[in-house]
Amino acid sequence: MLLPATQGIVYDQRIKSRRSSTRTSSWQIDWKVMGPITKARLTLRLVRTVLTWSKRDIDYRPAGLENAKFMSARQAVSKVPDGAVVMSSGMGANMRPAILYFAFRDVHAETAHPQGITWISASGQGGRGRVPGTVEEVAQPGLCCRFISGHLETAHAMLQGGAEGRIELHTMPQGQLILAAEAQGRGEPSIVSDVGVGTFVDPRVGPGSPVSPNAASNLISIEGEHLRYTLPPITCAAVLATEADADGNIYMRSATIYTEVREAVLAAKRNGGFTIVTVAEIIPKAEKDIFLRAEDVDAIVVCPRNEQTLTVPQREHWAMFLPGAAEDLEQSLAKLQFVNRLLKLDPLRGPVENAMARAAVAVLARLARPGAHLINGYGLPQEVGRVLGEAGLARDIDGLIETGVHGGVPAPGLFFGTAINPERLVSSAEMFRYCRDHLDATVLGLLQVDAEGNVNVSRKSARVEDYVGPGGFIDLVCSAKSIVFVGAFQHHAKLVIENGRVRVLSPGKPKFVAHVDEVTFSGQEALRRGQAVYYVTSVATFRLTSRGLELIEVMPGIDVQRDILDGSQARIHAPESVAVIPESYITGVGYRLAWAVERP
Repeated sequence: MLLPATQGIVYDQRIKSRRSSTRTSSWQIDWKVMGPITKARLTLRLVRTVLTWSKRDIDYRPAGLENAKFMSARQAVSKVPDGAVVMSSGMGANMRPAILYFAFRDVHAETAHPQGITWISASGQGGRGRVPGTVEEVAQPGLCCRFISGHLETAHAMLQGGAEGRIELHTMPQGQLILAAEAQGRGEPSIVSDVGVGTFVDPRVGPGSPVSPNAASNLISIEGEHLRYTLPPITCAAVLATEADADGNIYMRSATIYTEVREAVLAAKRNGGFTIVTVAEIIPKAEKDIFLRAEDVDAIVVCPRNEQTLTVPQREHWAMFLPGAAEDLEQSLAKLQFVNRLLKLDPLRGPVENAMARAAVAVLARLARPGAHLINGYGLPQEVGRVLGEAGLARDIDGLIETGVHGGVPAPGLFFGTAINPERLVSSAEMFRYCRDHLDATVLGLLQVDAEGNVNVSRKSARVEDYVGPGGFIDLVCSAKSIVFVGAFQHHAKLVIENGRVRVLSPGKPKFVAHVDEVTFSGQEALRRGQAVYYVTSVATFRLTSRGLELIEVMPGIDVQRDILDGSQARIHAPESVAVIPESYITGVGYRLAWAVERP
């Protein structure tokens, strides 16, 4: 299925929104729309958070509770045996069980137990070596001997332990990891799937699950034309929910995401293990809202300092993240962008990145239809969600997030994984299953592309310390009908936008290479599945065909020979005449799109 170039496309201007007009049609959000009082309060909250990030009381237990399941964090972690297989929950700064991470570290430092544990983290749960209270707390020598995760990049301490030979590092597609954990809750030791065939997790193509040299075993094996994913039996869950009642039932009434809380708990329980849930407060019993039954929970740790998301205490949660919320979108985005700008833990995007995002949305407008189910990845693909609003198309898209969010507007930067005004929340396992049958399109990043259309996003270099992992990338590219990759054409190239044109001041290191360092996406498998695949870069847009990469349109101001063909190590098929991307994609002035009349 081939997409025609920009010129000659016919759009149906008569298509009307099927959603309420309450959603803004312009996402040119400026955090300055907030008043000085709001900005002052946010700044004070951030200062307080940063100054007290490492503060914890692992001995706290509310007084007057007769239920023995309510324990301090120290008491709960002290019951975890040596050699346990622990699974945690959350994504990034969202719904992280910080008090439990701290307790594992502190109890081990004082008693040398538990030791030799395996830690399973489905998504990125580290703090990049800068934020305390993340999974990196358990990377202490002797405490953790094996770490299994879909995304390792943020867990700097774990990567360092792998480089030093102290910790075995393994990875697998995030969705398959979660579904394998869910299967354990049903008494099934593994799952079989076609996800990952032809990529580096396929032992016929790459190493499979091992990341570090000391990782001798392989958690992924060949099963005919499919792959079998096997996790070690989970014997401990260390997860965060939002509330508990005095009977020990668990609630998620003010949660931003569910991720794999239920799956981790039920797996550990089925395997005869020990389950720990930390909550921020105790509430009256509400039968219809129970998320986990008391019989599935062995220890409940009440921690009033638990956060809903980065810098936001659970007990002072922001309503914007809750299902059914109807918060002002412009004000909500401004608050989140203000926090992102102040903390500077996530890169800011410039004019060139904005131009790429607009070009990517234009591709989506030609591939998808109103009502399409779409997932945007982390990083530059997040900008595509914002630009969908600029183009006037956001209200027609059913946005999904791999953490289990249906609807709403994906939150930017450090709040990735959540959404503003979501429609409903489900578990990550439910979302990955839903995507397998319903995902129309996905927008994802790229590190390298080769002549066969293969993409690497999981390996930055040969160094263990630089490893990234696939996250949910492999699951999504195996599910989506259409795939749009977006990223710079070269590493560290200097580009500038002048008078609506892109100019390359100095070229960088090629990202379009002869062979990618690791196959996270297989071009041949995509062609076999009949998927539409596009690569939107800072200089041009390409598509995958049976003969390889084909150039279909260039940014205005770009010279095809000098800036593209001479700057690529991968063979690119360029027609004699190439369409030029409209200037509005570069400047944003007059940038409006409509859905294509006929899907290519």
